[in-house]
Amino acid sequence: MNTQPLKNNLSSYIIQTHEEEIKRIAMELHEGVGQSLSSLFSGMQLIESAIEQPAMKSYAGDMNQLLEKAIQEIRLLAVELHPPTLTTLGLISAIKSYIKLYTSTYGLEVELENHGIESEISDRESITLFRVCQEALVNIARYADTTKACMIFTWEKSRLLILIKDSGKGFEVEAAMNKLSGLAAMCERMLLIGGNCTIVSKIDDGTSIEISLPLY
Repeated sequence: MNTQPLKNNLSSYIIQTHEEEIKRIAMELHEGVGQSLSSLFSGMQLIESAIEQPAMKSYAGDMNQLLEKAIQEIRLLAVELHPPTLTTLGLISAIKSYIKLYTSTYGLEVELENHGIESEISDRESITLFRVCQEALVNIARYADTTKACMIFTWEKSRLLILIKDSGKGFEVEAAMNKLSGLAAMCERMLLIGGNCTIVSKIDDGTSIEISLPLY
């Protein structure tokens, strides 16, 4: 008996259920904690402007900076969990929004290129592609030891190609696949939507990740 289809269906169900819960948490973070912090930040700015003592004014300014940093981190976390623009404006817009927050958080510049006309893809495919791109960028920030990366989208008639490259320190792919579950998850996620993910890396020669998805 071939149990692979059953395994794939179970994996898809688990991922879908997981994504629905993540979406709920992201909305609560953005509309709850995020809004509360924004209100606190506005209040602190008002208090700071009314303080005359230099020492207290400086202290209030430091608190403002901490609040602003917390708001930025909450926004990035909410977008990482579930990008609000993904279902309304499409994959490229969601990636652009994420890159903006990603750069301000990690200080790593990402050059984004988009070639061709963006095709309509399913919500499941969109969130999967976003997750894979997200994992790739986070890994670059954590392990690549570089300040720049490049992401190229190419929309062809029958497929979407995504290339993510960095010029960082690289790694041994086979060993990393066993240690970093995120790399294996990227490949598995793409297989579940009929796509493919290929990771190529060499020590001191950077990493490239090639993602492909058939378009129908």
